[in-house]
Parts: sequence; C-alpha cells; structure tokens
Amino acid sequence: MARGGIYKNEVLRAREKLLAQGIYPSIDAVRTELGNTGSKSTIHRFLKEIDEEEGGAVGAKVAVSEAIQDLVGRLSGRLHEEADVRIAEAAAKNKALSTQQDETIAALRKEAEGFRLQLERSQVALVEEQARHEQTATSLSSETLARTQLAQQVTDLLERLASEERNRQSLEENLRHSREALEHFRQSAKEQREQEQRQHEQQVQYLQGEVRTLNQSLSEKQHEATQSSQENIRLANELAHATSKLHQVQGELRTLQHVRDELAVASRRVEELGRRLVEKEALASELSDRNTVLETQAGEFRGRIRDLDVELAAAKATIAAQEGIAESIRAHFAAEGKKEKIGVATTSDSAKPRSSKSQPAKNQETLFKTGP
Repeated sequence: MARGGIYKNEVLRAREKLLAQGIYPSIDAVRTELGNTGSKSTIHRFLKEIDEEEGGAVGAKVAVSEAIQDLVGRLSGRLHEEADVRIAEAAAKNKALSTQQDETIAALRKEAEGFRLQLERSQVALVEEQARHEQTATSLSSETLARTQLAQQVTDLLERLASEERNRQSLEENLRHSREALEHFRQSAKEQREQEQRQHEQQVQYLQGEVRTLNQSLSEKQHEATQSSQENIRLANELAHATSKLHQVQGELRTLQHVRDELAVASRRVEELGRRLVEKEALASELSDRNTVLETQAGEFRGRIRDLDVELAAAKATIAAQEGIAESIRAHFAAEGKKEKIGVATTSDSAKPRSSKSQPAKNQETLFKTGP
C-alpha cells in the first residue's frame, strides 16, 4: 500500500534520477522509483508542475492546448484513483482468500495429522494383533503337543494296566492251584487221621498245626491278592476319570479353532488348559508311581507263592514219609494178628511174643524219632 504525504522535491529527485538513467519519467516509473509510494494523481500533479516550471515536457514536445492537457490530467488522475480503489479491493479479496486458503490448508494439515496418528495407531494395533495371533498359535501348538504326549501316556498306562491284570489273573490261578492242593492235602490228612492209630495222634496234630500255618499264609496271600485287585480296580477308575478329562480337554482344544476372532477369551482358555494339563500330568505321575508300587507288590506275591510251593512240597514229602511209617505199622499189626490166630500159647512162646510186642514199641519210638 502507498504511504500518504509525498513531497514535490521527492518526485523531482526521482524524475531527475530517471532522466540521468535515460528512462522516460512516466507516472509508474516515478512511483516505482519512490518505492511504490504515493498516489498516481499526486505524482501526476507534481510532474505537471515541474514541467510547467521547466517550460515544457521532456523528450518529444507536442503542441496541445492547455484545456486538453488539463482534461487529460484529470482523466488520468481519475483513472489512477479508480485503479487504486480496485487494486485495494482486489488486494483485500486476495488477502481474505489467502487467509481462507491458509485456514483450509491448516485444517487439511490438522486432518492429515489426525489421519497419520490414526494410521500409526492402526499399524501398532495390527502389530500387536499379529503378535497375539502368533502367541496364540504357539500356545495352540504347545497344547497339541502336550495333548499328544498325554494321550501316549494314557496308552502306556492302559498297557501297564492290562499287564497288571494278566499278572493278577496269574496270581489268582496260582492261588487256586494252591487252594486245590491244600484241599487235597486236607482230604488226605483227614483220611490218614481216620485210618491211623492213636499212636500217630501227636504227629497228626503236628501236621494239623502245619496245615493251619499254611491256611493262615494262604489266607494272608488271598487277602493281599484281593487288596491288589481292589487297587487295580481303583486305578482303572482313576484312569477312566483321566480319560474323561482328556476327552474334555480335546473338546476344549477343538473350540480353540474359533478363537481367532476372540483373542482375549482364547488367552484365558489357553491358560486354563495349561493348568488342567499340569493336573493331568501330576495325575499320570501319581498313577505311574502307584503302578510301580503294584508291580513291587506283585513281585513280592510271586516270591511268597514260590515259598509256599516249597513249603507245600516239604509238607508232601513229610506226608509221604508218614504214610510209609503208617504202612510199616499196619504190616506189623497184621503179622501180630496172624500169630495170635495160630494159637501158639506156650510159656516160652508167650514170653517171646511179649518181647516181640516190646520190639514194635521200640521200632515205633525209633520211627517217631526219625520223623520230621
């Protein structure tokens, strides 16, 4: 914008400077030389006065009347004033438009900054979502591996349980044979007790005591076998319970396939499954320890059964020896009966039988001493 209040001497100096440079001192050239200050009408008036003072215009002189020059001057001043007004209005509109554009640019920049921040947050959320997805996939892989291992452990436990069942059946078969042998032994002892004389009562009582000992041992073994069977049943129930929990875990693992859209819920379920798997592993370890104890007890049972077999063989040998003794005694009594039927009743013969009667008693004492 032009400043108000330029002076004539300033216009004169600008005019002289332009003439010295070989430039025609027009109104625009003078105004430019003055730094775009001053009104064009004012500059035109000062230039006109200077020309009048110098007696004419600079450059090519044209003879015109003073009225025309005055009209031209007024028209030029009016044009310059209108031009200044229009320039001022255009400058104001331009400034308003520039301000509006600046505001629009600032708003667009602010909106772009918001979009940039939103994009950055979206990218961060996407990275976090991808990390959680990878973590969930890793957890799912770990759970699948743990489930496979648990299924293998359950299979091993089932095989061990089947082996224990076979061992138990073998123990029951051995116990059945032992009971049958014991029953046979009881029947033989009963028949022997009915046939033998009172002289064998002491030895028979001894055998009865041995039989009672064997019965007690067999009863204890049978009780221990019953406890082992109950323990196997309890282990089978616990295994069935563990299998049921395994099916439940498998069902939960299948639901993990739909958890990709609900990562928060999936994380909590995976943690819960981890705790359940730890419990299953503890249960499997406990079942393995109990199975080891059962195997140890089964080994002890087999050792005790072998000891019973040895004792039974010894008892059979003792019974065979006693049967031999009884047979010799029966033969001796049969010989004595025959001698009494012959009727040899002489004094010497009567003394002789007495001595012979004392001889069997000695033989009997000897047999008792040689007994078990």
